[in-house]
Amino acid sequence: MLHRIALCAIAAPRRIVAIAALVMVGAAIFGVPVAGSLAAGGFQDPGSESARATRVLTETFGRGDMQLVFAVTDPAGVDSASARAAGLAIATLVGEDPAVADVVSTWTVAPEAAAALISADGRSGLVVAELTGDENTAPRIAQALVDEVATTVQPRHETVAVLAGGSSIVYSQINSQTLRDVLLMEAIAIPLTFLVLVWVFKGLLAAALPVAVGGLAIVASMSVLRLVAMWTDVSIFALNLTTALGLALAVDYTLLIVSRFRDEVAAGAPRDRALVTTMVTAGRTVLFSALTVALSMAAMLLFPMYFLKSFAYAGLATVALCAVAAIVVTPAVIALFGDRLDAFDIRRMLRRTPAAEPRGEQMFWYRSTKFVMRRALPVGLAGTALLVSLGLPFLGVSWGLPDDRVLPSSATAHRVGDMLRTEFSDNSEAAVTVLVPDAEGLTPQDFERYAAEASTIEDVSMVSAPTGTFADGRRVGPPAGGAGVQGGIAYLTVGSTTASFSPESERQLDRLRALPGPGGRPVQMTGIAQINRDSVESIMARLPIVLGIIAVITFVLLFLLTGSLVLPVKALVLNALSLTAAFGALVWIFQDGNLGALGTTPTGTLVVNMPVLLFCIAFGLSMDYEVFLLARIREFWLAGGRRDNDESVALGLAHTGRVVTAAALIMSISFGALIAAQVSFMRMFGLGLMLAVLIDATLVRMVLLPAFMHLMGRWNWWAPAPLARWHARRTGTAEQNANPTNPGPP
Repeated sequence: MLHRIALCAIAAPRRIVAIAALVMVGAAIFGVPVAGSLAAGGFQDPGSESARATRVLTETFGRGDMQLVFAVTDPAGVDSASARAAGLAIATLVGEDPAVADVVSTWTVAPEAAAALISADGRSGLVVAELTGDENTAPRIAQALVDEVATTVQPRHETVAVLAGGSSIVYSQINSQTLRDVLLMEAIAIPLTFLVLVWVFKGLLAAALPVAVGGLAIVASMSVLRLVAMWTDVSIFALNLTTALGLALAVDYTLLIVSRFRDEVAAGAPRDRALVTTMVTAGRTVLFSALTVALSMAAMLLFPMYFLKSFAYAGLATVALCAVAAIVVTPAVIALFGDRLDAFDIRRMLRRTPAAEPRGEQMFWYRSTKFVMRRALPVGLAGTALLVSLGLPFLGVSWGLPDDRVLPSSATAHRVGDMLRTEFSDNSEAAVTVLVPDAEGLTPQDFERYAAEASTIEDVSMVSAPTGTFADGRRVGPPAGGAGVQGGIAYLTVGSTTASFSPESERQLDRLRALPGPGGRPVQMTGIAQINRDSVESIMARLPIVLGIIAVITFVLLFLLTGSLVLPVKALVLNALSLTAAFGALVWIFQDGNLGALGTTPTGTLVVNMPVLLFCIAFGLSMDYEVFLLARIREFWLAGGRRDNDESVALGLAHTGRVVTAAALIMSISFGALIAAQVSFMRMFGLGLMLAVLIDATLVRMVLLPAFMHLMGRWNWWAPAPLARWHARRTGTAEQNANPTNPGPP
């Protein structure tokens, strides 16, 4: 197939480039508006206890699990005429919206209940609205209400400050902030990447090639995401991955192909023959690499959260389209431009002398690899000890869900969240809702007894007893938003003064769960503490299966590439070491708050989805470089008659060291641009990927890999005889086509 692609590129390069340009324009027209179809949620397991309880509350009582909170502040106090007028106007406006299930405020509840809605200094009061709808629809409803309050209420009460927050606004502001972050990331990454590309590819024209391939893959991936969003939920954060990964892999794949083509031409091969050889060797490596990365990301489909599934959709689409664009467009551009591909070499212009041959660079990598192998044992032990020590903070990781603190401190949702945590005695978003699915036959005394027992638990601020019509026909108490009975189903709300995701919150939840339900009936719980616990348990329950699948897939693919059972094991061990080191750095910075948490607000937790996401993506990218190196090392191993392992390793690194280092540098720029994101867990995501790529491409691939391969010697290439014969039969054609450039020392 790759041979035929090369021949087509030689025969009709203009037609291929023209078709690719038309596809890019069409994909851009359809795919660029994709943001309007994406959502900011997807962190919860839809099959968990908390999710089931929320659905029952919504269907039976019209309750939702999303809140809209307005903090109304007046220096004269909440009892001032201006504060009261503004608060009542907001409560009335919000309460008229059909999507609002319930509204309570400082100025509309009984005095004894109002105390929990007034700040400690008496200057701020709350309007708390409970919205119907889920994490996809509620943020849009909330933002429309906030905009209406800003245009109709705020101008009439200029002395009163009104801030909007609550979970619904958190999601809305995350959504809008992410769109700004994507544009900022592109504005940073693309110019910097292009400057490095000009240097690495030795010319403006050649440097434009990976940008074009990446652009084609990105807009085509956006089109795929828009199609997927037509039948299922897709997270808006997948756009960040599409942009960063598309550009990074386009550079990897085109650089590998162009570098191999230049090696073949430098060795004296005619250009057409060099292109064919490049495609059946480097092209094969690209396909193996893409398959490895894609399958690693596909494992995220096994998680129930659509946040993780969305990254799987984006990753699969981006990797596949990058690979296709690279192996189709790159040879066509090489054939079309010929020697002109090296035109406008900025390095030659700056030096005003002929550019040096890459032989000197190859000599550096050859000698450095030989140096490492001569000291393989101490170097291997030192490198391993360094990675293990960097990973030690990961042992103290604590998990949580994103809240308002993932936004910049200037965001109104963050400011309202800080007020709720520090100035109010009761944080409504920390409350636990207790659902009784079977309340038939229960009496008010059953609920009062349960409420009395729950109220004795530490940090419980209040327990609302249900209202409604009970089995004996009595209607008890006024209607309230915190509890109710209907159709044989009841619920209570347990107020909490604990901080979200704290050990105190976990202990409180444990004690609530240990209580017998009203009348001894089973209960289901929801609320931020239970949702967090369900999400962590859901991920941890599936994580061993996902990791096992990724390990098996990687093992099989590397065996197919190398014919060895030892090299895949070595790759898995080294990848685990490098990723653990990156995760340790993330815990030390973002959870523990060192280095100022890089300008974010540390919560004492890491967002539970992010390490899983980082592992699947970073593991696949690590295998990207592993495939590049092992494929070239194996070519020299075969060409040398399977006699000199160390020489094959040195030659393989000599011919790929520059490619891997340059690709890693450019990929780190692409992912590092995410550090500019204002949503903290995306900043963590960008730093984690950048660290994983840099550690893997430098310490692991250039130091530990040659050290371990030297220590293993010929055992690197071992496989049981039946498997070795099977592999030789299956790859015989590829081996005959392999034609490593300059098989002698550089």
